[in-house]
Amino acid sequence: MEPRLQHRYAVLVQQHVHAAGKLTPGPSAPAETCSAFAATQAAWRFLHNESVTLPRLIEPLQQVARQWRQFASGWALVVHDWSVLSYPTHRSKADRVQLGSEHSWGYDLGTMLLVDGDTGAPVAPLAMSLRAAQSVCSTQTPAPALDAPHLDAIGPAMHEVARLGLGERVVHVIDEEADALAYYRQWHADRHYFLVRADGRRKVRWQGVEVALAELGQRLQAQGHGERSREVTYRRQQAIQHVAETTVVLDRPAWRHRRRGSQRINQRVPGKPIALRLIVSRVCDASGTTVAVWYLLTNVPSEVTAATAALWYYWRWRIESFFKLLKEAGQQVEQWQQETAAAIARRLLVAAMACVLVWKLERATAVEDVRFREFLVRLSGRQMKRGKRHTAPALLAGLYVYLTMLEVLEHHSVAELQGMRKHVRLKDLDTG
Repeated sequence: MEPRLQHRYAVLVQQHVHAAGKLTPGPSAPAETCSAFAATQAAWRFLHNESVTLPRLIEPLQQVARQWRQFASGWALVVHDWSVLSYPTHRSKADRVQLGSEHSWGYDLGTMLLVDGDTGAPVAPLAMSLRAAQSVCSTQTPAPALDAPHLDAIGPAMHEVARLGLGERVVHVIDEEADALAYYRQWHADRHYFLVRADGRRKVRWQGVEVALAELGQRLQAQGHGERSREVTYRRQQAIQHVAETTVVLDRPAWRHRRRGSQRINQRVPGKPIALRLIVSRVCDASGTTVAVWYLLTNVPSEVTAATAALWYYWRWRIESFFKLLKEAGQQVEQWQQETAAAIARRLLVAAMACVLVWKLERATAVEDVRFREFLVRLSGRQMKRGKRHTAPALLAGLYVYLTMLEVLEHHSVAELQGMRKHVRLKDLDTG
């Protein structure tokens, strides 16, 4: 982008370093801006500038990923997921699409989030797309087809990640929606590593016998294959994770489901047998009762232990936390007033960079970084749960106060600021 737009981008990122409320979902005006209206107008011009393309706006985020890789030699997790941005009453958004129920209107947000495979810390979004009524606004070129299922976009997205220079130690982590044999075969043939949660009803061949994954998991447990892996938190309660592993073969024909207008087309797709690692992750409460079971299919090499792969899937929830940070916990995206998917998509990428700045603060381990985080939490005014030193929303809120302080100090002396205390007569509140 030209220097003027680069400067405006930097200003907008700073304005999104905040934890917004429902009544204040717009960018925060800098302390010394001549007026809030001027800041709003500048943001509007940037978000509606056709030369500000989504592939250009994703480049700073992808550069963060490359910088991370320079210092991280372990595995990179690329988490894929989708989330609905709901605007049921925003009738001015004429390009909304109906998503589910009669009253569910908005946009379909797809995201790839880079997560550190050693620590589980989020690093940066690598791609984002927003499906509207007539088009898909995407950082990918070409953009996914408007009527394409979510899974059709994963293959091209994997190829795009491979071109980012993150190395070969990259594994794509996807929820149960991606449990589809035709895609397993395609991704494996293209030499992409994946880790997908499978449906317990899926039939596989194990030791020459066809069996459902749920039944196979029970057999492995009965044979004593489940090993205690680690303590985890499940629904805010302490629990124990047990992990078992075996090799299975998927040799059935696959099915592709498509829609042609209102008609559903089921296509049978034969293919070669594919051998995958099955990792059964069983979570038990304090009494030993099973409260959750994940059936994970993966083609990652054996150097990655079953316990590590199970932990990677547990870290898939980092993308859910990212969606929450974009929504009610930070940016209040579902209250934004932009009237087109294109403008919202541009602003999402700006807001994502603000989140990346906070994640970088969270990952820092130096003593001065720890002290700075504590300082930001104090500035935020947020109360932390017992044992919790900081949260991303608290750091967002504190960082905005800190940046505002710096801006004020550039225009006012300390003596001037102290002189302004006369307007805040706290002693008048003393009723003693």
